[in-house]
Amino acid sequence: MGPVQIVSTIIAALVTVAAVVLAVRTVGQMVRVIKLGQPDPERFERKGQRTATMLKEILGHTRMLKWTVVGVSHWFVMVSFVILSTLVLGAYFEVVNPKLELPIIGHWAVYGFVTEWIGVLGFIGILVLIGIRLRNLPTRTGGRSRFTGSTMWQAYYVEYTIVGVLICGFLIRGFKAAAGDLPYSVAVAPVSHALGAAFGGLSVDAAHTAVTLTAVVKILISMAWLITISLNITMGVAWHRFSAFFNIFFKRTASEKPALGGLRPMLSEGKPLDFEEADPEKDQFGVAQVEQFTWKGLLDFTTCTECGRCQSQCPAWNTGKPLSPKLLVLSLRDHAYAKAPYLLAGGGKDLTGEEKATQEQLANVNVLALAEAERPLIGTEADGGIIDPDVLWSCTTCGACVEQCPVDIEHVDHIVDMRRYQVMIESNFPSEAGVMLRNLENKGNPWGAAPNTREDWTKGLGFEVPKVADGGDFEYLFWVGCAGAFEDRAKKTTRAVATLLREAGVSFAILGDGETCTGDPARRIGNEFVFQMLAQQNVETLNEAGAKKIVATCPHCFNTLANEYGQLGGNFEVVHHTQLLAHLVDSGKLTPVQPIEGGVTYHDPCYLGRHNRVFEPPREVLQAAVGANGNGNASAGVTEMERFAERSFCCGAGGARMWMEERIGKRINIERTEEALATGAQTVAVGCPFCLTMIGDGVTAKKSVGEASTDVEVVDVATVLLRSLKPE
Repeated sequence: MGPVQIVSTIIAALVTVAAVVLAVRTVGQMVRVIKLGQPDPERFERKGQRTATMLKEILGHTRMLKWTVVGVSHWFVMVSFVILSTLVLGAYFEVVNPKLELPIIGHWAVYGFVTEWIGVLGFIGILVLIGIRLRNLPTRTGGRSRFTGSTMWQAYYVEYTIVGVLICGFLIRGFKAAAGDLPYSVAVAPVSHALGAAFGGLSVDAAHTAVTLTAVVKILISMAWLITISLNITMGVAWHRFSAFFNIFFKRTASEKPALGGLRPMLSEGKPLDFEEADPEKDQFGVAQVEQFTWKGLLDFTTCTECGRCQSQCPAWNTGKPLSPKLLVLSLRDHAYAKAPYLLAGGGKDLTGEEKATQEQLANVNVLALAEAERPLIGTEADGGIIDPDVLWSCTTCGACVEQCPVDIEHVDHIVDMRRYQVMIESNFPSEAGVMLRNLENKGNPWGAAPNTREDWTKGLGFEVPKVADGGDFEYLFWVGCAGAFEDRAKKTTRAVATLLREAGVSFAILGDGETCTGDPARRIGNEFVFQMLAQQNVETLNEAGAKKIVATCPHCFNTLANEYGQLGGNFEVVHHTQLLAHLVDSGKLTPVQPIEGGVTYHDPCYLGRHNRVFEPPREVLQAAVGANGNGNASAGVTEMERFAERSFCCGAGGARMWMEERIGKRINIERTEEALATGAQTVAVGCPFCLTMIGDGVTAKKSVGEASTDVEVVDVATVLLRSLKPE
C-alpha cells in the first residue's frame, strides 16, 4: 500500500463518514416531517398486493414506459444506479489496493457482463435524458415546457453526477485491463478491454496509480452527491430514488390503477367524518394547514421528481391558467419543510385557531420558520399565500396529472381537500358556484329546474318508458341524471338510449321524480355535506327500488354511483351506456345497417376514460356504426385525435367547472374542439353530457368565425348508433 493509496484511503474515509452522517440526519428529519401529517390507516392494508404493485411499477417501469423513449432511457439509468452502486462500493477496495475486486461476486463473469452492459446502456440513457431536458428548456419553448418551474441546477447536477460515475467506472476497468488485472475476458467486457488497449502505453505501476486515483475521484463524486442532497432536503429529483419505493407502496389503490375514480371521504384523525356528529371545533374539515394533509400527502410532496409530466398534460396549464400540478406540489413541499422547525417544536394552530405551543417551546425556533408558519395555505401573493385561489379553482379534476405521475402522487385528492376547507369553513369559492350549490340543496339539480319536470324528456317518444313506481320487474335501472333530464342537448342522448334499450329488448325502468343529483358537482367543488345529503337520499331510494344493475349516460353519475356510493352503503353494479350498447351490438341485439358518412372522431370523457378505464366500448359501438355497410371495414371512418384514451384532453367541465366562468387564458373547450376539428371528421362523438355541451359550444364558436364546416356535428355515441339503426 503506497503513499497514493494511503492518502486516497484517508480522503475517501473522511468524506464518506461526513456524507453518511449528513444523510442519516437528513433522512431522520424527513421522516419526522412526514410523520407530522394526519393518520391514514388504510395505507397499511393489503401489504402483499402493495409489494407486488411497487415491484411491478418500479422494475417494469409500467408508468414511465407511457413515455417510450424517456421510459426506456430512465429504466437503464435506474438499473445502472442500483447495480453500479456496487461498483462504487468496489471503488473502496480499489483505493486500498488497485488489484482488488468486490469480494465474492467481483470476479464472476456474469457480474462483469451485467455491469459492463448496464453501464453502456445507462450511459446512453442518461445522455438521451440530458438531451431531452436541453431540448425542452423553458427558454427554448416559450416558457410552457414541462420543465418550467423545476429546479434545473439540481436536475443537471444529478444527471452529470451519473455521467461522471459511469465514466470513472469504465476508466477504472480500462486501467485494470492495461495492467493485466481485469478478471473478465474481452467477450464479457469489450468496452473495458478497448479502453485498456488505448491505455496500453502505461506501465503497470502507472496503471495501478491511475486505478486508485480514479477510484477516489469516483468516491468523491458519489459522496459529494450524497452531501449535496443531504443539505437540500427538498431536492426531490434526487431523493425520489429512495422515497418513490415507499410512495408507490402506499398509493391509495394498492393496485396498478392510479388514485382516480371515486374521491376519498373527508377524514378527521384518519376516520371518515360523520356529519351527524361532526363539530368544526373538534373535527378537521378539509385542509387549512399543510400539516393537516395526511402523512401520505407529505410523502407525496417529498417524492416529486419535478419531471413535469403532470404539467405537460394538465388542461389548465396548457390553456394559460395559473395551475400547474407540479408547481402546486412543489409549493406545498417547500412550505412544509420551511415550516417544519416550528411544527417539530410543538407549534401549530388547533381547529379553533389557537396556538398549541408555549412560548418556551417556540423560543428556539428560527425566525424564518415562524414567518413561514404565519402564511395562509390559500391566499394571493399579496397575502403571502402558498396556493393562489385561482390555482385551486382552475382544476377540472380530470386526473391527467395523477395518470401521468411516475411516482403515484395524488394531486386531485390534495386539491379537493383544500377546496373542502375553503367551501365548508371559509365559504370562499367562485360566486357563480354558489348558485349551483343552492340549486342542489333546494331543487336537487344544479340547474335549478323544477323536480317535477324530470320526466319531460319521455314526451313524444312513441312508447311508454317504464317507471319503478309502477311496479314490475326490470333488469336495469336507467339513471337519467340531471343533464339527461333537463339539458336540451343531453335529452337527445337520453331519448336515444331509451329507444335503443327498447329496440334491444332490454327491460329497464327509471326513477322519474324520485331521482335527484348524485352530488358529483358538490363533492368536486368541496361541499362534502351537500354531497352526503344527496347521496344518502339516493342510496335509500335505490335500495328501496331494489336496483341491482344501473346504466348511466353521464360518466360523472356513473363514477359517483359506482365508486363513491359504496362509502354510504350503496353497492350497485353500474355500467355506462356505451358499455351496455357495445354488449348489445356484439350479441347481435342491435345491428347497424346504415353507415355513418363523413368520418367520425371520438372524444374520451375524463370520468369515463381516465378515471374508470372505459376506452374500448364507445369505440366498438362507433366502429360498428361506421362499418355498417356489411363488410365490417371501419378503418376509413373513425379517426383518433392527437390526444386520446388515457391522454385525452379535458373538455373543461369537470370538477364543478361546468358552473364556473373561465376567465383566465384560453378556454379549455376551444383547445379540445380545435383538436377534434383537425381530424377532418364531420361527426364528433362523445359519451358525456358535459362534453356534449362544452365541445358543442366550441364547434358553434368555430362555425361563427368560419373556422369549422357547417357540416360538423357533436353528438353522443348513442345518437350515432341510433342513426345507423334508423337512418333519418
